[in-house]
Amino acid sequence: MSKKQITAVVELDQSRFKTKIFADGHFIYADEPKDLGGTDEGMSPGALLLASLGSCTAITVRMYADRKQIPLEGISISLKICAEDEMNQGTVIERKIELKGNLNDEQHKRLMFIADKCPIHKILTNPIEIISVS
Repeated sequence: MSKKQITAVVELDQSRFKTKIFADGHFIYADEPKDLGGTDEGMSPGALLLASLGSCTAITVRMYADRKQIPLEGISISLKICAEDEMNQGTVIERKIELKGNLNDEQHKRLMFIADKCPIHKILTNPIEIISVS
């Protein structure tokens, strides 16, 4: 069975940077902080990127733990991305993963390995080609 392609529609009118994002029947806003001219009514695009990686990591680890009956009680992931002016040397995202529960060393090590298997992690760590069409 083939998986459905992920799609999103993004719209921006003359209301500065507050951007409407529609994907799979859901709706959110992205925006910029007020000091950059935005209205701060949504996460910045960079925050959305980190949120995507963090949520995908958490979901992937939870799915694996549930399937293997590993006693994972919770997961907390803190992420940060390097400053934009440092990205010409390569972008660095720091991801701190805290696994909660009565896990032995082997289970902990395995779940940390599985964290790198989330689809968004795979996307971000492989070459990406973006094709713009009009």
